[in-house]
Amino acid sequence: METNNTYPETLVECIRYFSDPQVCRDFVVSMRWSDGVKCPFCQHDKVYTIKTRGTWQCKSCKKQFLVKVGTIFEDSPLSLDVWLVAIWLLTSAKNGVSSHEMARSLGITQKTVWFLAHRIRHILQTGSIAKMTGTVEVDETFVGGKAKNMHKERKERTIKGRGASGKTVVLGIIERGNTQKDENGKY
Repeated sequence: METNNTYPETLVECIRYFSDPQVCRDFVVSMRWSDGVKCPFCQHDKVYTIKTRGTWQCKSCKKQFLVKVGTIFEDSPLSLDVWLVAIWLLTSAKNGVSSHEMARSLGITQKTVWFLAHRIRHILQTGSIAKMTGTVEVDETFVGGKAKNMHKERKERTIKGRGASGKTVVLGIIERGNTQKDENGKY
């Protein structure tokens, strides 16, 4: 596999560079397995390619896998070209980019871009495209104004007490107690 160390610097270059599915696949392979492809299930390094399907099969556990398995891309129906352009857009914008603007640029829904952006921020924070493992804690809360600060008509519509009516849901997720090391020896 030939690795190209010159990455796209403009949006036009990015779209052209990642327009070929094989280039996208090779790019993710080089980022994920710099020392050669390993089985994401058993970490065995003896794998062979099934060229007709574009997959690998492990000689140890006999499982077949794609480059997306075990990464943030795994459960997404979007192709790698959309993912990689989205990553480029988020990381190259000096002042950030809104999910609405990215949705228009990528030709997908804002809801999908919101999902992509959260996963992309996760990889930027952790430095790895691997999905969360170990114990994952999730908590939510409802945030909203007090009834006494609302207009009279809205106050009458709002259910009294600690209900969620008229409030925004805030969700937090954190990975705790990860006992598996990645290929760099980090938890």
